[in-house]
Amino acid sequence: MVNATTTTMPTVPAVIVFGDSIVDPGNNNVIKTIIKCNFPPYGVDFADHRPTGRFCDGKIPTDFIASKLGVKELLPPYLGTYLNPQDLLTGVSFASGGTGFDPLTPKIASVLSMPDQLELFKEYKEKLKSIAGEKRASEIVSQSLYVVCAGSDDVANTYFITPFRKTRYDIPSYANLLLNSASSFIEDLIGLGARKIGFVGIPPIGCVPSQRTLAGGALRNCAGGHNEIANLYNNGLIKEIERINKKHRHNENSTVVYIDIYTILFDMIQRPNHYGFKVSNKGCCGTGDVEVSVLCNGLTSTICEDVSEYVFWDSYHPTQRAYEVLVDWVIKNYIDLLF
Repeated sequence: MVNATTTTMPTVPAVIVFGDSIVDPGNNNVIKTIIKCNFPPYGVDFADHRPTGRFCDGKIPTDFIASKLGVKELLPPYLGTYLNPQDLLTGVSFASGGTGFDPLTPKIASVLSMPDQLELFKEYKEKLKSIAGEKRASEIVSQSLYVVCAGSDDVANTYFITPFRKTRYDIPSYANLLLNSASSFIEDLIGLGARKIGFVGIPPIGCVPSQRTLAGGALRNCAGGHNEIANLYNNGLIKEIERINKKHRHNENSTVVYIDIYTILFDMIQRPNHYGFKVSNKGCCGTGDVEVSVLCNGLTSTICEDVSEYVFWDSYHPTQRAYEVLVDWVIKNYIDLLF
């Protein structure tokens, strides 16, 4: 098991998050989209068993990050819930399940695009000023930890399920499209005052249960094309982040760090027993092969007997326990590079 207790934690005023369903704590609850999970059995492992809009049985990665940094236990969505001044001062998530770096992805899902999320961040910055004053607001913006996590939905949904991109882009050129968009997002975020950015790569999306079912053949193997795009994008992202860091050397304390979750999640899927899991090729909800979002519900889906044995909660998203293993590994390997 991975242990992060030996890592000295930095002091950060807030955690601010952009991205997709891996880090959406409930923004989609108030958006007109079918990409929602504000119903049982989602949230079953919270103390009150209440679905919050997190695509998980409990906490998502950014909750664990905020908690382990001593900021707060749960990182709230920016939209749809009452946020008191303290909530705003300590950070929020703008993430929207189903979005991606391809501009077509959020359109297909009717969710917030990555540029939409940046617009909400601008609004948030104004709220910070009105609560804390210009000087303190500026300190919070520059000293906070930013987490960006997107790209999985571009690969799984936009490229491999819809016909719109495959005819125009081969695998390398589609990875490049995502890379260019991700690079622009980083530049825009730095331009808005972010200085400590953890930029998460794409996981082994071809090995999540739904993609095995849809594209892994009769044996439900990992889908090679999905992982090929992920690897091309991730390798390109490493170089792009190096370029951006060189360019912004003059910006005091500006650091963008590439966070590799492909390696650890792939290992958890290939060797679940090593991490204390038993099942890694199916989700806990329903059959575990295809159920996600509205298909994983309290009416037509039963859940597994022991969720702690599963790497995946539904056919697309890891369990709370898998996320904690993942976050401990990320903190151990990357937090010192950011601060």
